[in-house]
Amino acid sequence: MGHPVVQAPPQPVTASAPAGSLSAAAAPPATSGFVLNSVSVELPTSDTAFPGGAKADAITANCLSCHSAGMVLTQPDLSKAAWTGIVEKMIHAYKAPVAETDVAAIVDYLQETKGAK
Repeated sequence: MGHPVVQAPPQPVTASAPAGSLSAAAAPPATSGFVLNSVSVELPTSDTAFPGGAKADAITANCLSCHSAGMVLTQPDLSKAAWTGIVEKMIHAYKAPVAETDVAAIVDYLQETKGAK
């Protein structure tokens, strides 16, 4: 024998005011007493390039738009499976414009250069 299902009574729905409209009861936004100012930031440049000549073409063409070579080259040594997962994450989660035809070359380069020993 099953247990009876008990449902809550329906709740009334109230309509809200259209977006952008203010009612007479709306309070003005609170002021915090501080001012936000824009600032300029100079990021350091890097002359570091991926070593390996032509073997580095795919990683240079696809990865330097977001990452410096120095940043990539200081990552921990990882397995080929881990590098594959990272490259796939860049493509699918972060929408990196990496050509599918370049994925194998990028992973192979990372494995050769920063692969787990």
